[in-house]
Amino acid sequence: MDYTILIGGEAGQGIDTTANLLAKILKRHGFYVFSNSDYMSRIRGGHNFIQVRFSDKPLHSHISKNDIIFALNKETIEIHSKNLTKTGVIIRDKDIPLEGIKGKALALPLLETAKELKNQKVFTTVGLGVILKYFSLDFSIGEKAIKEEFNKDIAELNLQALKKGYDLIDTEISLKTSEDKNILINGNQAVALGAIAAGCKFYCGYPMTPSTGILTFMSYHSNEMGIAVEQVEDEIAALNMALGASYAGVRAMTGSSGGGFALMVEALSLAGMIEVPVVVIDVQRPAPATGFPTRTEQADLQFVIHAGHGEFTRMVIALRDVEDAFYQTARAFNIAEKYQIPVLLLSDQHLADSLKTVNSFDFDKITIERYISGEEAITEEEYKRYKITPTGISPRILPGKIPGQVVLVDSDEHDEWGHITESAEIRKAMVDKRLRKFEYLKEEIQEPWFIGKENPKNLIIGWGSTYGAIKEAVENLVDEGLSVGALIFGDIWPLPTQRLLELSKNAKKIIDIEQNATGQLEKLIRQEVLIKATHKILKYDGRPFSSDEIYDKLKEVLV
Repeated sequence: MDYTILIGGEAGQGIDTTANLLAKILKRHGFYVFSNSDYMSRIRGGHNFIQVRFSDKPLHSHISKNDIIFALNKETIEIHSKNLTKTGVIIRDKDIPLEGIKGKALALPLLETAKELKNQKVFTTVGLGVILKYFSLDFSIGEKAIKEEFNKDIAELNLQALKKGYDLIDTEISLKTSEDKNILINGNQAVALGAIAAGCKFYCGYPMTPSTGILTFMSYHSNEMGIAVEQVEDEIAALNMALGASYAGVRAMTGSSGGGFALMVEALSLAGMIEVPVVVIDVQRPAPATGFPTRTEQADLQFVIHAGHGEFTRMVIALRDVEDAFYQTARAFNIAEKYQIPVLLLSDQHLADSLKTVNSFDFDKITIERYISGEEAITEEEYKRYKITPTGISPRILPGKIPGQVVLVDSDEHDEWGHITESAEIRKAMVDKRLRKFEYLKEEIQEPWFIGKENPKNLIIGWGSTYGAIKEAVENLVDEGLSVGALIFGDIWPLPTQRLLELSKNAKKIIDIEQNATGQLEKLIRQEVLIKATHKILKYDGRPFSSDEIYDKLKEVLV
């Protein structure tokens, strides 16, 4: 059992609210849900749509075919009718024309019904009622979701609209439901929860699509979680402010998209020089410049690895799905603090905005490891903030915590105490000290996730949010008897190479799948281990890969 419902129309027609209500209702019936959105960077107008896919088995991606199209305007039918399944249905208002369109369609008095309720805005809720009845979904579950979504007066109006829509048609498909046992969450929310679980007490940022959801989630829950959240004047201030909080001993994080991260680059080098831990997330969107503000891409990888002037140690982790986003964000805080480095997370619009049902996060798996030194760090008369050690990691005490000791930091090159120096010998020793962390950081890296047949003849490499689409495509190919496997990288810098080296020996074809134009991960792999892809499947139109799209492209390569 696997169905996809597309809700499409113009911005301002209530698409987002309707789709989120539908996803919540389906989840509460015990179904697995994956919902992805495609929206334009304008407040009103333009063509927007959301796909809500649901099944009795776990879902990891969206697919291109739709079983139901709930069309709020004619344009939705014109654009998406070609992707309607053979048994699919278009649900539309009776006044929306259907010339030249093949397929089954229901012409219903959606707008007329809403006007009878004296508020035509609720016509989307009338349509939601139609969808619930079409699939024999429990009206009371929809009723409860409506009451949670709106205040009393608006809720009552929408309940009437939902009931009228429910009564407009007869059930077409009877679904077997089960117990609701999952949570429904998107990537930005998962990142925020991971930060909270890790003990983050300061988050700041400037609103920039598609990273803003992290800022708003943290702000909404700031009082109950005891977190200071600040909307700053720009991204330059954001990272500098986060560094200030971290210097004072608070676990701190900031985030933006690529353009905002570009403004943070000078402060990123400051983090490297003063050796203050911080977590930064880049929720990618198509670039250069403004690019596609509300679309998705994976084109910041090389930039993030090399961002900042000079040479210093950092870690880069790409988030693969909402569960990974939660656990890896929490892990990032421990690593940043242990090595006194910036840890950079890579997400993207697709992961940020897609809703997925997953098992409840296990907060017991999250350990908060504070690497703060005490009086044992004072081995001489004065505390050496940048004491040279075999690992490159110096004892870190917090300012004001130990009487008589000063925690001196400086953006200029400095000696072990933090005093500015022009010494060539000290300069070399300090560069070596900071870079020495990189060798020990390699001990922390995790090998990429593997999907498919062991020792495959066809090896796929990918990273980040392509995981879900690749996973479903590979599993379908393996079911057909093909020798296919995939490595999906999460930790990217330092680059884990053990599994890649093992599996590449047996592979006849190595296929790189990325959402950028140049194959940035494949370039990094060539740089580090001299392994070159035989084929590339690259997408950079701002739209995410679907699992059936990757399946079709792989079939062409594997013939």
